[in-house]
Amino acid sequence: MRVCVVGCGAIGGLFAARLAEAAEVWAYDVSVDHVAAIERDGLRVGDAVVRINARTSAREIPPCDLGLVATKATLTEPAIAATAEVFADAAVCSVQNGIGSEEVIARHVPRVIRGVTMASGHLIAPGVIQRDAPGTTWIGPFEPQPARWDEIAKLAGATGATALEDARGAQWTKLLFNAATNPLAALTGLTHGELCDRPDLRVLVSALIAEGRAVAAGLGITLEGDPDELVTRAARENHAHKPSMLQDVLARRPTEVDALNGAIDAPLHAAITALIHGLEASW
Repeated sequence: MRVCVVGCGAIGGLFAARLAEAAEVWAYDVSVDHVAAIERDGLRVGDAVVRINARTSAREIPPCDLGLVATKATLTEPAIAATAEVFADAAVCSVQNGIGSEEVIARHVPRVIRGVTMASGHLIAPGVIQRDAPGTTWIGPFEPQPARWDEIAKLAGATGATALEDARGAQWTKLLFNAATNPLAALTGLTHGELCDRPDLRVLVSALIAEGRAVAAGLGITLEGDPDELVTRAARENHAHKPSMLQDVLARRPTEVDALNGAIDAPLHAAITALIHGLEASW
């Protein structure tokens, strides 16, 4: 089985390392330094070093059986457009934040897998990834353009993911977790734990979750877990974690707010989206 990971940063690197135990792994990434380090020294995740094939040009990657997209949601279109020929007869899974990336991927590949992961990490140097927290991964068919079940099962087996007939509930659980905490951390500069230590902000976190939960219910989606409980547990177990949107703001990079709060049709989330866009405009 040959698998291509599109975007081999923190999350993509975690998956590439796991996939290397069961598959021939190729990685596509636009960072010349990152790809050169992986090719030269291997991909380091914690204390482990795995050997995968990394390229900055998709033309150098052979046709693959499965794909996994782990770029920022803002980069989905250029990343999948660049690698589309690699997936001419393949199923491709998104494990990105937010919702909407599957629709973009589906414009370029024949079959799509809906995915979501609670694992987190960050890139500490070219070719070196630090795992911040373990977490469950769920995958399932993308309903408008689904992958075959055998493809879903192969990817689940190779990554340790849980395969579901309907993965929307898991995806929305992560969406609400992220949409309630990431932008507030980005706006305040507080870590996840520091954010939850403040009663006023913790109330706002719960309000954002409640509003999003109502939207999900209106769409007929049953959540896979309680996002409020996940927020509390993460604050206890990973108090100093800087959410990805805070990392983006500190680096003055475009955020994923449109795929998070911007994808939830509700007043509080619309207000948060506007505030993040205002912050981006200030740069």
